[in-house]
Amino acid sequence: MTLKLKTSDIKEIAGDQLATWLKDQGLEPYRAVQILKWVYLHQADTFEEMTDLGKELRKLLSHHFTINRLETAQVETSQDGSRKYLFRLEDGKYVESVLIPEKDHYTLCISSQVGCALECRFCLTAKGGFVRNLSKGEIIAQVRDIANHLDDTMRLTNIVLMGMGEPLANYQNVVEAVKTITDSDAGLGFSSRRITISTAGLVPRLADLGRELTVNLAISLNATDNKTRSMLMPINRKYPVETLMDACAQYPLLPRRRITFEYVLIKGINDSRQDAERLAGLLRPIRAKINLIPFNTYQGCEFERPQESVINDFKEILTQKNYTVIIRHSKGQDISAACGQLSGKYDA
Repeated sequence: MTLKLKTSDIKEIAGDQLATWLKDQGLEPYRAVQILKWVYLHQADTFEEMTDLGKELRKLLSHHFTINRLETAQVETSQDGSRKYLFRLEDGKYVESVLIPEKDHYTLCISSQVGCALECRFCLTAKGGFVRNLSKGEIIAQVRDIANHLDDTMRLTNIVLMGMGEPLANYQNVVEAVKTITDSDAGLGFSSRRITISTAGLVPRLADLGRELTVNLAISLNATDNKTRSMLMPINRKYPVETLMDACAQYPLLPRRRITFEYVLIKGINDSRQDAERLAGLLRPIRAKINLIPFNTYQGCEFERPQESVINDFKEILTQKNYTVIIRHSKGQDISAACGQLSGKYDA
């Protein structure tokens, strides 16, 4: 039986699917790896560029498939060198990605959804509500296209799914995209050790993720008690702190790996010494490290950033409890590219 593919964009198709399709056409299945190497390793835009394939095969591929690029609507560059990319999707919706310069490499923050349904009160993306999931190809394209535009000596090595949307709410597309991003034979060849998926805590999907991928896990925690966390993150009403912590304690970790807990510090809400003490106790059963993220303000927001002395005191309490703690001073704040500031809005 001939495999019927639902899409024409070749990035939507896994290598084994392409191999089956080729076999159904009476062609050698191993050609799938050759084709996908051109798409991901050589960044080909047309099948005509695939010079180690026969003319007839190139013609057949061109008839059935496309190699889509995202349309770049806008690129903003921050004073610190961060770049925010606004991409226009084929249906006219917009999504944002952020390229962050580190000491000797780039980290790319990509999105998994247009908008977000979780309604976290401190996050600007939530203000626009949920529109739709990104496809596998649209997730991959953020990495592929931006990597193709880099023209300096620093390499793109780290990918974080911390942009617009909740990755585990678009589970299958995210998992399939990450498999391609980390595939060294017929994908983009990124190390799984340098891929991080951040979630607000969709507990039922955590066990699935641990079985399917060996990437880094980050949990957006932001409060230590159910009342405060439910106020900040409505998903906590469905999966309260205790349930989330149990799932994290059972999450399968490779040796020397830890779960990163992201904690957005908000003035007068979750930044007290008591909060820090509770956080230290809460994470004790888990192999954990902590990223403290001072709140990034935006126009019309109801929250404020704590004073530096409060931020430092919070960190010191956790450090004294023998946790690895990093204060993440978000980059790109002057172009609304920092954590919690992505909106996907296009102002022409």
